[in-house]
Amino acid sequence: MLVMKFGGSSVADENQIHKVLEIARGRESRRPVIVSSAHKGVTDALLNAGRAAAKGEPDAAPVVDKQRRVLKGCGCDHDLLDPYFREIEDLLRGISLVREASKRSLDYLAGFGERMSVRVIADYFTRNGVKAEAFDAWDLGFITDENFGSARPLHGYEARMTTEFKRRVGADVLPVVTGFVGKTSSGEITTVGRNGSDFTATCFAAGLGAEECEIWTDTDGVMTADPSLVKDARSIPFMSFAEASELAYYGGRVLHPSTLLPAIKRKIPVRVLNTNRPEHPGTVITEEGGDNPNVVTSIAYKEGQAVITIESPQMLGQPGFLAKVFDVLGREKIDIDMISTSEISVSMTCPGASNLNEVVKALEHLGRVSVVSEKAIVCVVGQNVKKQRGLGATVFLALRDAEVNVEMISQGANKINLSFLIDDTDVDKAIPALHGALFTK
Repeated sequence: MLVMKFGGSSVADENQIHKVLEIARGRESRRPVIVSSAHKGVTDALLNAGRAAAKGEPDAAPVVDKQRRVLKGCGCDHDLLDPYFREIEDLLRGISLVREASKRSLDYLAGFGERMSVRVIADYFTRNGVKAEAFDAWDLGFITDENFGSARPLHGYEARMTTEFKRRVGADVLPVVTGFVGKTSSGEITTVGRNGSDFTATCFAAGLGAEECEIWTDTDGVMTADPSLVKDARSIPFMSFAEASELAYYGGRVLHPSTLLPAIKRKIPVRVLNTNRPEHPGTVITEEGGDNPNVVTSIAYKEGQAVITIESPQMLGQPGFLAKVFDVLGREKIDIDMISTSEISVSMTCPGASNLNEVVKALEHLGRVSVVSEKAIVCVVGQNVKKQRGLGATVFLALRDAEVNVEMISQGANKINLSFLIDDTDVDKAIPALHGALFTK
């Protein structure tokens, strides 16, 4: 069995969906399972409509019009999605009445994108010679916790998937399954986070014992840098799970951060491919990775970060001070990426969050607290980066020549990444400069 995930740009319109059909047709002997995102732009349109409704302006037209264009382009029956359109309209009216778009409501709303796209794709496939059927992920065992916006499948999901798949999916049917969305045991619709269809796909690969999971995107696999910033970025033939996980977490533009966890657990290879160039071998991600002629595998970056700094004489020779700090951050659900300490201060990076003012208040009893925002973490990833003499000099000379200031530095004991903090506004200079120094000289 083969699980194939297609992102929003891969199913954007009839032209792209036909490419997906031909790719799937060529893999019929491997019993493919397709996991699909919403059509490109639909999720954003749904969330924008929800926020507008919370201001008393319910309007489903932008969503419905966008979805109808895909529906018409694919030659589907005009009324195929009418029940979903009516439900979206009802939900937006409800949000406008209470003037509040809760996480629960936004998950319910955002999930319509995938639920509509899989029905369009299955209908198109069937009318073009590949018998397909659309499934909501929860009907095939993807039951999650109640962490709206970042839900995770409940323990034992693999067994549930195996059972439900055998019960519901005919042997002669190609299943097209919703990515991104799940449902709680009590029936509430959840999402696993933006761009989370990758994670759904590897969960199904693990649950169904697939031989491989393919992630189909609009790039030739995982690249040495963001191709929108570096025109000569290259495809990476082989990567280890550890390298790919670091890149995903630190802003790699191809994989969702949680994608690899189910694959790592079951040692299922993940292959990243280009829907527009299916002949390209892409990137194969396995536990051991492969030979890489470069010391560095790739450069990733994550913008929109904040730095929390606490200055306090209480730190000097006081065991347990950091435990108090992290206890507060844990209660406030702040995820820390980098940390730097001195005798009387500690600085920590975290995603810029709306509740940072509350965090500052909660930390003020420990010392003087300040927050600086609009920072970016840059991460240089590669096998045994830590052991490469002169790598740091190459990195920081390149940044100096690009007139980029570095504010924090971190090199983990895991040996595969070197991370540092810069201004958001310097990303456009820093990434090309580093790529030139590390890959083209």
